[in-house]
Amino acid sequence: MDEKSLFMDFWTNESKTTIKVLGRIPEGSTYRPDPKSRTAHEIAWQIVCEEKMIIEALETGKAAWEPPPMPATMKEVADAYEKQSAAITQRWKALPAARWDGTLDFFGTQRPASPMAWSFLFDIVHHRGQITTYLRPMGSTVPQIYGPSGDEP
Repeated sequence: MDEKSLFMDFWTNESKTTIKVLGRIPEGSTYRPDPKSRTAHEIAWQIVCEEKMIIEALETGKAAWEPPPMPATMKEVADAYEKQSAAITQRWKALPAARWDGTLDFFGTQRPASPMAWSFLFDIVHHRGQITTYLRPMGSTVPQIYGPSGDEP
């Protein structure tokens, strides 16, 4: 298996898990563990926007951070993620090897493309992990992620 195929397997599996986690965020929750922290709704929207940004960066050779306004409801965020997730998987498949193995302009610095894709995947997993720590304090449950959780043995 080549590196891009391995990445796509991880991306696809992590996306399925992210859909489960986003679906557990209670509608209307404004919980944040600290005044400096973002809400789960805000973190979820960052995940949506980061996923879009990294595939577009690899496709075009240039990263741009231009997130649209955050949807008002968590349902809209989760729906946007689910719709985007399916499309992005197809975009990864269609990405030419030259783009995967090439470089991209990351805000004025040339970076190797495939390590940037991996880095974004890990960052998205990190942000998803933040959300999982919010779920119980928000009155929700934690789904299985890499194995059983306290809520889903």
